[in-house]
Amino acid sequence: MLLEFLGAAHEVTGSCHFLAFADKHILVDCGMEQGPDLYVNQEIPVNAAEIDYVFVTHAHIDHSGLLPLLYNHGFRGQIFATTATCQLCNIMLKDSAHIQMFEAEWRNRKAQRAGLPEVTPLYDMNDAMGVLNHFIPCDYDKEVEICDGLKVRFRDAGHLLGSAIIEMWVTEEKEERKIVFSGDIGNGNRPLIKDPEYIEDADYVVMESTYGDKLHDTPPDFALALADVIKETFIRGGNVVIPAFSVGRTQEMLYFIRRIKTEHLLPEFENFDVYIDSPLAVEATTIFNKNVSDCFSEEALDLVRNGINPIGFDGLKVAVTSDESKMINFIEKPKVIISASGMCEAGRIRHHLKHNLWRKDSTIIFVGYQVPGTLGHSLLNGVKEVKLFGESIEVHARIANLPGISGHADMNHLTKWIGAFTEKPKRVFVVHGDDKVTEFFADHINQKLGLDAVAPYSGDTYDLLTGACIKQGDRKLVEKKKKDAKASNTVFARLVAAGERLVAIIRRSEGLPNKELARFADQINELCNKMER
Repeated sequence: MLLEFLGAAHEVTGSCHFLAFADKHILVDCGMEQGPDLYVNQEIPVNAAEIDYVFVTHAHIDHSGLLPLLYNHGFRGQIFATTATCQLCNIMLKDSAHIQMFEAEWRNRKAQRAGLPEVTPLYDMNDAMGVLNHFIPCDYDKEVEICDGLKVRFRDAGHLLGSAIIEMWVTEEKEERKIVFSGDIGNGNRPLIKDPEYIEDADYVVMESTYGDKLHDTPPDFALALADVIKETFIRGGNVVIPAFSVGRTQEMLYFIRRIKTEHLLPEFENFDVYIDSPLAVEATTIFNKNVSDCFSEEALDLVRNGINPIGFDGLKVAVTSDESKMINFIEKPKVIISASGMCEAGRIRHHLKHNLWRKDSTIIFVGYQVPGTLGHSLLNGVKEVKLFGESIEVHARIANLPGISGHADMNHLTKWIGAFTEKPKRVFVVHGDDKVTEFFADHINQKLGLDAVAPYSGDTYDLLTGACIKQGDRKLVEKKKKDAKASNTVFARLVAAGERLVAIIRRSEGLPNKELARFADQINELCNKMER
């Protein structure tokens, strides 16, 4: 029974953990790295075609974004997640594929002019559509028997609609181990979704540490704080631009703006318009409204029972097409623009930044975590000039941050969550945090709670029956490479993956009738002969 850490080990994004027991191979999350990559992540130790099951803690791309690539490399197993996560992945993975294809097309136009090699997208829409057929929705709080020796239960993590803590019972050689994967633990007191649940027991816990060395400020009344910023900006005649993740943070902003309007917190500008410029956010808002009973907090449910849409109000407008998006910047009336992505690395938000960063009368409000190395992080830290679409833009707009709006638990909340176990786990693996933060938090809960806690690196592998670390990763730092060189190797990597998938299928064919095996061998030889000519 082996647990190997692959992604989000001494890093914040790219969550991926590999579990092997008996003859089964499992992934918990399969996320994409966002922002700079510090350490070289180890490859999945088996071919994608040999992965039997994937369990997804939530739909954010840094936990689910490489599932289409896994499919592209031959995965055809089952993916288990909560119902809301399945619904959100349905739109988010397709959106991610669209971004991959769009960026490859854009780079290829430049590459063609410069005589550079063709760039291939990491994956395409066919891969996203293909992997979505393998999702199996699960209810919260119900044990699910996956196969002999494996059962799981999804508990509410309070981080995002559908987010889950996964309890997993694994049996091998008549010995059972319970492993808890925290996913991303919510901050509590969120306006729409429930607080995270506490777990009572586990042999091993794999937990996040995004804010493991920080304490959130005492949360203000966010509606009042946001109203003050909007008022100051509108008086100057500018726009309020809010970079926000399409799923989760956008809906929370709508909740606060609904309060501003219904509680008359901005009497001078009561009829102001709010634009959601993100097709993904529009679709996600619809999914929020479909999961009211299972996922909404009591406060939000009370509003619904009274006939009030918690995230709807007069003056709310949506931009779906690119033409509708472009028209927003030709409207002179001061307005609020909510657009993705939340870290300003891609998406329509970059167009709105281009049109507003240079304006002294506009305000850019950040309402979420900004990974170091992203444009959002640079703006928050006072950069004076940025480059957007090949054009240098001076930063004259006010850059604001609403403290306390976080989807992640801080150090105290994380400590409370892991301290709620009635019996101490054999070991706590601290992941999903900056390089030094994982070490800090592991030491913190060791000193404060007496827990055996470690911060594994990518490639570190543990035998869960004995508790021993049987392999260490190489701790190798990422070497800076030219992006075009990396992209040009993608096609060959796909070819190698296809070959490995074929080998996996061949191995599983043992025992088939000789006639079928002979026909299969002839087909492979025919293909080989064709390629060798």
